[in-house]
Amino acid sequence: MDIFLFVIYPYICMTVFVVGHVWRYHYDKFGWTTRSSQLYENRLLRIGSPLFHFGMLGVIGGHVVGLLIPQSWTDAVGVSAHAYHVGAVVGGLAAGLATTVGMVILIYRRRTVGPVFSATTVMDKVMYAFLAAAIFLGMWNTVAGSILTIGDEYNYREGVSVWFRSFLAFQPDARLMSEAPLGFQLHALVAFALFALWPFTRLVHVFSAPLGYLTRPYIVYRSRDDQQLGSHQKRRGWDRVG
Repeated sequence: MDIFLFVIYPYICMTVFVVGHVWRYHYDKFGWTTRSSQLYENRLLRIGSPLFHFGMLGVIGGHVVGLLIPQSWTDAVGVSAHAYHVGAVVGGLAAGLATTVGMVILIYRRRTVGPVFSATTVMDKVMYAFLAAAIFLGMWNTVAGSILTIGDEYNYREGVSVWFRSFLAFQPDARLMSEAPLGFQLHALVAFALFALWPFTRLVHVFSAPLGYLTRPYIVYRSRDDQQLGSHQKRRGWDRVG
């Protein structure tokens, strides 16, 4: 069971993630969108959307540091285990809280604003459920594992992080995850399920950031009233009276 949950299942999810995006890009280009509902309601969106998106940036940044950077590297540059722990807890709670508040506002908006609720698909609801579960479990691991635990604290950088890097290197060690607390195991399983759902939801817009807008030239608009283009004669309209 450990081999299936922490080796086979994650690779299945990531395969669906990659193949699903390729499939959708080729066969559903017009559906590759955020399905924006800004025209229906803007007041709650202006509050909830920045909180959620900036919070998620912090969450992703924390996961990158915590999972991909070995503890020996931070020790080598002089970051003590206590300093790293304090930074991870404070930063993780702040990012998680912003993400949670933003998502609550967005879900409330989607449920209470009629046109927005009508435009909500089944996959939107499934995506929100898995996203909320992943965020809740991540927050719980931070609070229960770092604040409520007294004495024997689980160091995920010696277990979960090592397993994740071995997973990326195609040499996964299921034992490392099987020895992790249940909260970390559930968080990983739900997160991989979210990756499998990703290509079939509005989350695909993450890979459509309009970076070209930063370098494209300005669009120049010119009126045709004061110039004549080519040899085409300007048609005479009604003359003003008086």
